[in-house]
Amino acid sequence: MSSALQRVLQQAAVQAAVPSGSLAFSTTACLHEIRKMARMRVVDNSSLGKAALASGKPPRVIHVYNKKEVATIGDKVLLAIKGQKKRAYVVGVKQKQRANVPRFDSNNVVLIEDNGAPTGTRIAVPVPSVLRGKSGDFTKILSIATRFV
Repeated sequence: MSSALQRVLQQAAVQAAVPSGSLAFSTTACLHEIRKMARMRVVDNSSLGKAALASGKPPRVIHVYNKKEVATIGDKVLLAIKGQKKRAYVVGVKQKQRANVPRFDSNNVVLIEDNGAPTGTRIAVPVPSVLRGKSGDFTKILSIATRFV
């Protein structure tokens, strides 16, 4: 057989062995701005966030609650996580920030319930202190945070 035919047969065998949708990693780069379909990282200790991290399927943004449809620190977003819709506050972004606002290595969110209370009891990463001056209900999120930058 020719080498091209062998390669095609090998690729077909690999694709048949791996069912579609079972890959546990993403092949696209993480978005620097948070908009629809951006992958996020849940940084609280909620069971839903831990399950999403363990399964390898990160939560994705399906709606941003502002006019620009691009979220930044302190904005509320709607996530699709483990087949559920959950609201969350953005507490860290990769995009370039204005002066004295920290830039993070990943896009971080804290899950909240419908009444505004955080789902978890602790936040694992430092939270920007810029949230203290923002308008909105961040008091509960700030109270469960252990470190600030």
